[in-house]
Amino acid sequence: MITVPFPIRKECPPGACVCRREELLANPDADIRILRLTREEEKRLLARLENLSSYDDLLHMQKRMYELLGMRLNIAPRSLEVRSVRGLTIELIDQPGLCKKTRQSVPAAIRRCFEQRPEIVYALLDAHGLLGQSLPRPAADEGAPPGTP
Repeated sequence: MITVPFPIRKECPPGACVCRREELLANPDADIRILRLTREEEKRLLARLENLSSYDDLLHMQKRMYELLGMRLNIAPRSLEVRSVRGLTIELIDQPGLCKKTRQSVPAAIRRCFEQRPEIVYALLDAHGLLGQSLPRPAADEGAPPGTP
């Protein structure tokens, strides 16, 4: 077991979580950044995610979550259609040390933000080309079948 130079998250009760915290602590070459996310820090992170101000702010938070904690956040439209915030897939990629509760609470906080600020969802959909504004439009004669005026 390695010693960690910073305060780490307390372990979950036995059987309540499958975060594989001990596996992470047993491996000296493991990326232990995720253990910096104590319960208090998780509360601060959730509050920050609920109060995102823009799509750029969301991208910034995704980047910072990876840099500081090694957390990979995936947000994408589902394959069928998006009628509401529920039509988005929001998930934290599973990794050793990531608590089950955190894997559920981070996407929930982002959904609450999206419900309050739908313009972030529109920007996200546009970034994935679903609103048609990101994709270049063909010129009037480029998209026409051959032989049409």
